[in-house]
Formats: sequence, C-alpha cells, structure tokens
Amino acid sequence: MRDRILRALRGEPVDTRPIWLMRQAGRYLPGYRALRARHAILELARTPELAAEVTLEPVRRFDVDAGVVFADITLPFAGLGIDFSIDPGVGPIIPTPIRSREQVDALPPFDPQASVPFVGEAIRRFCDASDRPLIGFAGAPFTLAAYLVEGGPSREYANVKGWMYRDPEGFGRLLDRLTEMTGQYLRMQAEAGASILQLFDTWAGVLGRASYERHIAPRLVRLFEQLAELRRPTIYFSTGSSHLLDAIARLGATAVGVDWREPLGSVRSRIGPGLPLQGNLDPGALLGSQELLEAEAARVLREIPDGSSHVFNLGHGVLPGTDPDRVGQLVDFVHSAGEARR
Repeated sequence: MRDRILRALRGEPVDTRPIWLMRQAGRYLPGYRALRARHAILELARTPELAAEVTLEPVRRFDVDAGVVFADITLPFAGLGIDFSIDPGVGPIIPTPIRSREQVDALPPFDPQASVPFVGEAIRRFCDASDRPLIGFAGAPFTLAAYLVEGGPSREYANVKGWMYRDPEGFGRLLDRLTEMTGQYLRMQAEAGASILQLFDTWAGVLGRASYERHIAPRLVRLFEQLAELRRPTIYFSTGSSHLLDAIARLGATAVGVDWREPLGSVRSRIGPGLPLQGNLDPGALLGSQELLEAEAARVLREIPDGSSHVFNLGHGVLPGTDPDRVGQLVDFVHSAGEARR
C-alpha cells in the first residue's frame, strides 16, 4: 500500500505532499455520469460493485494518494427507520422530520451490518483492487441532525436551532443517538478496510461558539475517543467554522480539514504545530486555466512551507462542471511542487 497520506497524517516524513480531493469520486467524471444515466444515486451507493467502481475511477485515472468510498452521509438513516431520498440538485429530503423527544425515543437500535452492509462490501472491493488507502467517512452528529430536523437543506436552520434553545435536553437525546450511530458506522468501515476516517460537519459553522462548545463539542470528544480505539487517522472537516477553530483543535481528531476561507498558515498559527492539516484550495480554482490553477495550488503549498503534516485537498468538494483534465493537472503539480523539506 502506498502510505504517503498515512505518514503525513501521523506527522511522519513524506517524499512529497499527498493529495486527494473531496468528491473526487463522482459527478464530474465520465464513468460516473454514464452510471448515473442508468442508476439513481442511492441505487449506486447501495450496490457494492457499482459503488466500488465509482470509487476506483479517479484512483485509476489520477495519481491521487487515497480513494474515498462512494457513499452519502444520509445512508445510515435507513438503519434508524427514517424514510429519505436524495434529490439531484437539492440534496437529502426527509418527508417526516424529527422534531420531538417522542420521535427520538421511538428510533430503533442501529445495526450497521443489517442496514448498510453494502458500504462495507464496497470498501472491501476497493481494497482488493487498489494499492491506495481508502478513506471512509460519515456525517457528524450536528450535521445529520440539521437534515433530520429541517427535513432537508436550509438557509436559516430555524427548526434545529429552535429545538436546541427550546428543549436542549430533548435535542441532546437526538445528538446522542446520532453520535452512537456514527461511531458504529465508522467502526464498520474500519473493520471492512478503511485506513482513514473522516467526519463531515458541513453545517457546524452555523452555530455560535457557545452553542458549539455546549452541545456539540462534548459529543464529538466522546466520538473521537471511541474512534481512537480503531488506531486509524481521523479527520474532522467543517465549513464556515474559523470562529470555532480553538474548540475544533481540542476535539481529539488526529487531523483538521480546513475550508478555503482562511489561509492554512493562519490556521496553523492559531492551533499550533501539533495537528496535521488538510486542505484547502478553493474548488473554483479548478474551473479556470491551468496556469492560474497551478498558481493557486502553489500558494496553498507555501502556507505550509516545510511540507510537514499536510495533506493537500480542496476546501470543499469537486464542483460538477470541473474538467477532469484539470484534476489530473492539479494532482501532478502538487506531487511535483510539493516535495517536503525538513
């Protein structure tokens, strides 16, 4: 197995900067689009041979240092008896949102082997076919709760915030159930062969610091303590959350993913040298010329000039209109320009 990314996440010397891209397995690639013409998103994710093929496509096409399993953060909802769909261009839709203690208490026990076995099988298929580490992932409890309570994507998050302030104990029950579920789900992925585990907290940035530290951080600390038993690098990624960085640095993740809004050097100075960082090129840079793309990538590399404890990535996922050739050019440039200096 090529272990460059594992070494970087452990703070060990590497020959050059490792790189993978969030949403590298998906909608901008021709093989994925061909499959989507015949299969719905959830059908792809729930069919191991198809999910593995989608996961493998960018690894075969580009020299990325890891694969990331093709899945969706909402997949475990089925194990809680929650009906949902994924509408293209919209996102997850939950017809019957969860907005009461009674609904939380009625959720059945979560069993990943019974409800999402296809994710583990897709991971095993990838590991049998590739020499690259596989990144497993899950949604963080608050982000999952935001979808479940709002019923889908939201601008204001009025329902989830309203419940949090109106009935913090009841809302905490939902977070506790989701924390337990996420730990079980990631453990299953590790046992199937995932070498790295990433937690996506897409909507954490909508919370103020006091709310985050009161309601969210303690549960994440507990979750990362459980994941530490698996002896896998863990990455916590959130967006619009620079005001939470001090709290994020104390969660217990072994690395922090950074969106494109704040330079990596500034983040490193705020949280210290002990935590590896991942990021943080603006995904929009892939939509421009190769010359400008390489200039922006070089700027990100300069933010961590010694090359230590850094995994190059985007500040969010690959955008649908991205030219696959630009992705290949980015990967090659990072490997050629990102030689570590110690």
